Amino acid sequence: MKKFLIVFVSGVLMGLTPAPVYAWFLAWGAIVPLWILLIYNPQKPKSNHLDFNKKNPVKENFLLGLMWGFGYHGLALSWITGVHPMTWMGVPWLASLAIALFCWVFIASWGAILVGIWSLGMTWINSKFKLTFVGLRVLIGVALWCALETLWSQGDLWWTSLSYTQSPHNLLILHLAQISGPLTITASIVAINGLIAEIIIYLLTHKPNSLKLTLKLLSIPIALLLTLHLIGFILYNRPLVNSNDSAIKVGIIQGNIPNEIKLYPLGWKKAIEGYTKGYNLLADEKVDIILTPETALPFFWKDIVNNSSFYQAILDKKVPAWLGAFGEQGKSYTNSLFTVTGEGKRFSRYNKVILVPLGEYIPFEEILGGIINRLSPLDAHLTRGKPNQIFDTPFGRAIVGICYESAFSEQFRRQATQGGEFIITSSNNAHYSPTMPAQHHAQDVMRAVETDRWAARATNTGYSGIVDPKGRTLWISGLNTYETHADTIYRQQTKTLYVRWGDWLTKGLILMAIASLMINNKITQ
Repeated sequence: MKKFLIVFVSGVLMGLTPAPVYAWFLAWGAIVPLWILLIYNPQKPKSNHLDFNKKNPVKENFLLGLMWGFGYHGLALSWITGVHPMTWMGVPWLASLAIALFCWVFIASWGAILVGIWSLGMTWINSKFKLTFVGLRVLIGVALWCALETLWSQGDLWWTSLSYTQSPHNLLILHLAQISGPLTITASIVAINGLIAEIIIYLLTHKPNSLKLTLKLLSIPIALLLTLHLIGFILYNRPLVNSNDSAIKVGIIQGNIPNEIKLYPLGWKKAIEGYTKGYNLLADEKVDIILTPETALPFFWKDIVNNSSFYQAILDKKVPAWLGAFGEQGKSYTNSLFTVTGEGKRFSRYNKVILVPLGEYIPFEEILGGIINRLSPLDAHLTRGKPNQIFDTPFGRAIVGICYESAFSEQFRRQATQGGEFIITSSNNAHYSPTMPAQHHAQDVMRAVETDRWAARATNTGYSGIVDPKGRTLWISGLNTYETHADTIYRQQTKTLYVRWGDWLTKGLILMAIASLMINNKITQ
């Protein structure tokens, strides 16, 4: 039980790295206890090389990883329980609590299983291959973790990558994502943890009497950590080149329409009044275009045209808008962002591609659909947008994310490779605890840095913001407030290594790990 308590607590420490605590520095040591407990065997005699503890049963190693993972993902994602109570939607109080707890446990367990699989993979590799040097174990650990995160990100249950533990405060490390995406940061974190763990294991196994040797060994991860920050410092300090020709003055409206009323007549009335008022205020400030949150007006486009004072304000003021609303697609509907010209014409449309699991659709519906439907009367179905969409505007091509899509870096990279010159994100964020919008802002900061783009973000209840390509938050709104804001962003056409080549680092790490294992195997034969 002591082992499980240790790894659970270390996982919890990793869970303190994102909002609301922002203890990002803990990430650089929080995996160490798990790594040591998987490897170190105090009964094993001294040898010229270290080996995994083969006496530990496979089941125990998996459970150790699972406990660490649930400590991390469970705490980091605890904001999911903020959906309770849903009595305003007609869900009974107890059923609402059951839904909230189910969603939290299910999604946190999804991430925890990844760590369990990583533990199993490390155990299997080290029982299959007799490793002759410690550095190979670290390389394998990094490559395997990155490979698993890559697979995990291909699905929809994705949020708590190790990389986001550094956002938005450790801007130097965030700039490593310009090299090969967010997994560059994940690889760095796992590598530092692995080196520290391996050095501790070596010291425990060999018990050297020389303080000089101990300090020399400990200097290795410290030097690497400083080098990584130095690389980030160099990237961070590259000058921004902004010209008046590339400037866009963007107005942002944060409507602050609580979900409790948003889809009911009172909410419809408040939305139309609030967004019309905000539009007129910002139009009078001579902004170039106005950005609204996800489903700011929860109507279909045709209904907005026919019956909306907001649409009439566009015709009067002649200022374009990015409007969050529902779009029709056959007999289904989409969560969309529309570009509306000053003449009231629909210029372009982006349909949300990645839907919220258990909110906008039910994952593994064949298995879980019956459970969810018994607990809740909600209809959790929307139609996905096509993954290859582009979003042209009167001010150039934009990179777009609607709400949950902010966690998916590949969505933003793809649009950047296709000529996206700035980022706009449109989100709701009203139905969770305050931690969620703070973590959401951290995700958008990462997307701005790795693509080297300015970002404007509008949310329903907070935090709306302006982020520059350095990841600096130039303005951020309050929480649960009605606000309007005008600011300038700039179009950029630069392409980082990540935008050009994608996540080449993970592929390289996997190939290096396989090649090193083959060489190691020949040496030991």
